[in-house]
Amino acid sequence: IKNQPLHGRGELKNEHMKLLQNLLEELGDKIPNQSKITPKVSASSVGWHIEHALLVADVTIKALQKSDPAAYKWSFNIWRTVLFFLGRFPRGKGKAPKAVQPTETFDESSLRLHLQQTKEWLETIPTLHERHFLKHPYFGMLNRKDAVWFMELHTRHHLNIIRDILHNTR
Repeated sequence: IKNQPLHGRGELKNEHMKLLQNLLEELGDKIPNQSKITPKVSASSVGWHIEHALLVADVTIKALQKSDPAAYKWSFNIWRTVLFFLGRFPRGKGKAPKAVQPTETFDESSLRLHLQQTKEWLETIPTLHERHFLKHPYFGMLNRKDAVWFMELHTRHHLNIIRDILHNTR
């Protein structure tokens, strides 16, 4: 099921939540390398990418929790369709909104605490109605299932950057 898109209609399956949990576990495995930087791959450290991925997950989960399922309205979005179909984000093409850019100083301990908090919030997603949604600035309204897919895609994107930083493959 790895790299399989969740978009479209249907229910959120346990395997999809498990995949996202596994991606978060892998982020946790990278925390000891949080200070590593490889400028030819990214100007940001491994820790920055971890913190950013967690902030995006947090904002997504909170938006889902606060949304009114009755207000969800599906509409076609070309960017969502293309990127969800490709199953990846192109590097260097987007800029993180300020709300999800790490601003506070972080260290191994704070990253571990943040990861644990995000994992706990993640557990609330299956309890939400399928029409709870995130209003994404580029992709429009993402229902619960598509929001999980977005978090998977985004976390995988940053894990790939982290791997390249650690292995200096670019």
